[in-house]
Amino acid sequence: MINGIIRVGIIGTGRHGSRYAQHIVNDLGHRFRLTAISRRSFEAEAQAVAWNTTLYNDWHDLVSSEQVDAVISVTTPNLNPDIGRFCAAQKKPLLLEKPLTTDLYAARELVELFDRASLPLTIAQTLRYNSVILALRDNLPAMGKLFSLCASHRLEPSTMSWLEEPEIAGGGVIFHTAVHLFDALRFITGHEVVRIRAVARNIHNPRLEDLVIAEAELSNGALAIVDSSKISPSRACRYEFVCEKGQLQGDQVHGMLQKIVGSKISNLPVPPPGPTLLPLLEDWCTYLHGKGKNPIPGKEGIAAVKISHACRQAAGEGRWVDIESL
Repeated sequence: MINGIIRVGIIGTGRHGSRYAQHIVNDLGHRFRLTAISRRSFEAEAQAVAWNTTLYNDWHDLVSSEQVDAVISVTTPNLNPDIGRFCAAQKKPLLLEKPLTTDLYAARELVELFDRASLPLTIAQTLRYNSVILALRDNLPAMGKLFSLCASHRLEPSTMSWLEEPEIAGGGVIFHTAVHLFDALRFITGHEVVRIRAVARNIHNPRLEDLVIAEAELSNGALAIVDSSKISPSRACRYEFVCEKGQLQGDQVHGMLQKIVGSKISNLPVPPPGPTLLPLLEDWCTYLHGKGKNPIPGKEGIAAVKISHACRQAAGEGRWVDIESL
């Protein structure tokens, strides 16, 4: 760290990782300096030149560099355990893209490793910064007791070939899409998922599920339906909360927030959806400076992975799975 500026290295500067880089270079130059990137692509050299940073062919060298104070990892999930272990060994704070891992036991190992070393580990479950998600969380208590809810996250079929490779992806939509819903439901309601059952299908992806529908029970007794897929040429992410005083509903993609009482639908004010990485990076910087709390601690990443693990197990075995038994 030089004059309060945190020197950051980014592992993985593809489509999503480059968003982190752009924010650091263009929006947060007063808080961060991008000193290193690592990417296995012919585009990496041009990125390094454009961002005036150092390119490392091996991510181990990036993490080890004396010019890197903290690491952001935006890679395929199979690399997360090794990157996490190496960052911990090198005493480098880590901001890790979700899912934390696609293996519950590896997730627990990583979080325990960072805890023992008293090192910062932050999980980029960035939907927590979506304006509709925040507004649902703020408005839900006024709706009274929550009885049931539906949450759906639907994306277009993926064009990324690695998402069809189990050894790389580690899972299908349960870990790559439904994991967002599981975390968002915990964040919005303040309740835990206690048990789950599910059915999954392979529609376009021959090796990993690209459609899952799950039924879950929350710690307050509310029932939930979660529907997640990458099968239709459409994009939406909707939430419906059936409550004592009416229904609260929203769509985080389309910036919609509504309340239904009787047959009357009222539109509620909500800021249009904006970048979620930018406020996460700002909070992460504040945390690394010791002036704020960890925006999304490792234990939150474990919770989302734990539900996803249970969902996958439930779909495979055709039964209810108790989350706390895992």
